Amino acid sequence: MEIIEKKDLNLEMSRHSLAHVLAKAIISIYPNAKLAIGPAIDDGFYYDIDLDKSLTNEDISIIEKRMKEILNKSERFVKKAISKEEAKKLFKDNEYKLEIIDELKDGEEVSIYYLGEDFFDLCRGPHVESTANLQNFGFKIHSVNGAYWRGNEKNKMLQRVYVYAFKTKKELSDYVNMLEEAKKRDHNKLGRELQLFTTVDYIGQGLPILLPRGAKIIQILQRFVEDEESKRGWMITKTPFMAKSDLYKISGHWDHYKDGMFVLGNEEKDKEVFALRPMTCPFQYQAYLNQARSYKDLPLRYNETSTLFRNEASGEMHGLIRVRQFTISEGHLMCRPDQLEEEFKSCLELAIYMLKTLGLYEDASYRFSQWDENDKEKYIGTKEQWDEAQSTMKKILDHLEIPYVVGIGEAAFYGPKLDIQIKNVFGKEDTLITIQIDQMLAEKFGMEYTDKDGSKKNPYIIHRTSIGCYERTLAYLIEKYAGAFPLWLSPEQVKVLSLTERNNDYAKLIAQQLKDEGIRVETDLRNEKIGYKIREALNMKIPYLIIVGDEEEQNKTISIRGRGFENKSGLNLSDFIIRLQNEIKSKKI
Repeated sequence: MEIIEKKDLNLEMSRHSLAHVLAKAIISIYPNAKLAIGPAIDDGFYYDIDLDKSLTNEDISIIEKRMKEILNKSERFVKKAISKEEAKKLFKDNEYKLEIIDELKDGEEVSIYYLGEDFFDLCRGPHVESTANLQNFGFKIHSVNGAYWRGNEKNKMLQRVYVYAFKTKKELSDYVNMLEEAKKRDHNKLGRELQLFTTVDYIGQGLPILLPRGAKIIQILQRFVEDEESKRGWMITKTPFMAKSDLYKISGHWDHYKDGMFVLGNEEKDKEVFALRPMTCPFQYQAYLNQARSYKDLPLRYNETSTLFRNEASGEMHGLIRVRQFTISEGHLMCRPDQLEEEFKSCLELAIYMLKTLGLYEDASYRFSQWDENDKEKYIGTKEQWDEAQSTMKKILDHLEIPYVVGIGEAAFYGPKLDIQIKNVFGKEDTLITIQIDQMLAEKFGMEYTDKDGSKKNPYIIHRTSIGCYERTLAYLIEKYAGAFPLWLSPEQVKVLSLTERNNDYAKLIAQQLKDEGIRVETDLRNEKIGYKIREALNMKIPYLIIVGDEEEQNKTISIRGRGFENKSGLNLSDFIIRLQNEIKSKKI
């Protein structure tokens, strides 16, 4: 089932028209400013400007006031078509507009839009009829950041003015309130407050340090995933973190992905050049190639908890969601053509099981990422091979009734893929889990099996992750649960607090009994007020607190504060342990 993404074109046009209002306001206040580009984006628009002063909060207030004055004048947007030569004369003092004009074909008409009689801008349009159409809009300049012209760090740094823009002031207010709530769940902030991870400037961007609490969650996830994969017939491998360039040349990564790799050495100077692995597939193929294969051996399923390295651009780094070193639940499955649909289905079922168990299933969307036949240099293989792979995948997805959107040009260089995507709290979407069909790389590596008739054939390969990147998964879990993880995932499941120092030995005894039953437990035996201890533990989102004082020690009981309990006293520890074990076993959300 294919769902076509639809944009609200009227909203997009209105936002772009408001970008011209912003540009006019800036030029009216700062006549020497140079305008670059001002596109509409998901929550409004931005405009890049070259200005010899940094905009302050006071400047922003003045610009917003001027924008409102322009809107109240009900000025018309009027299009005028001119030649390239005329356009160059009009924008002779603006190198950014001249660069855009130079890229147009000779003889191509250039369109400019006037807003009133005293402002014009280079633009294809379309625009609303008049600023009167925008007077009910809610808009707010929310930030000014640096941005290299055309995203190239070799170019000049401009100021990018970001503006929220919505059809009504209420929609704007609702959106801003939503963002304030989102900030409270932002994993980049909350993950540090909860001591899950940190970053260090002199280690580098995209290289987070997982602290003990965060590392514990990753360990829990990893063991859970590997055990679940083993139940489903996956066999674990362990492969090197790097390889000679020879391996990547066979796979095609050297030609199609080299810029995204960390290369060790210089091809012109060194006898051998190595690179850190950006993916595991060419390594795991060696397990298949280790011996001759028959059709009876298939399917073969190899999984690996793989540490990978990708040279992401510095501007792309974000907390745990986009990093340069990460760990992934990677797997490669070799099968016959008649097994492809069933095996793809089983990979998808595994991914959905993981999403449901983690509570992320309702947040997921599906993207069928295809090649762009107008950009063949990005890919290996023939049009016929791509058409066959994509039609096979479409048939499988439609048969399984997966609701997907199509992403042209987003396939891997060797095959189409299904990307399962999740949005972060700010609405930015990234891929969490990927399942790919590949009929190219088996032939490149000489991977064959002997079929029933004795002929040699290349297997289909399914590349898949079952939970995706562990760091990214942790980021989404932090945001999903605002740090209050399900009990089975919580780094500490129980904290035992002593009311006074004389109760410390009893608190230690309780903690040891919990540890003996496999419960993750910590103690707080400090000579502090109990209220302070409780607040501190609650701030760390620990699910259950056991509080013991003289009464509990005398009666050999415990008092509980936590999920499902306000304040319960006089409880039996063994009964509480059974409750915990049942909640952990069920992986209750």
